[in-house]
Amino acid sequence: MHWNSFADFVHMGGYGLYVWGSYGMALALMLTEPLLVVQRRRRALAEAGTQDAEGAFA
Repeated sequence: MHWNSFADFVHMGGYGLYVWGSYGMALALMLTEPLLVVQRRRRALAEAGTQDAEGAFA
């Protein structure tokens, strides 16, 4: 495809909202998922430490 201007590129022949929206959603998910994994890992380690301190695994 050939675009005559940056505005044409962003507009993508009328599909710009869908194209850029898809890229935006993918980027948001790719940034959010590692943060959620770190949060779940910290919570799991904290719960494991609490159970260990209570003697649940002894």
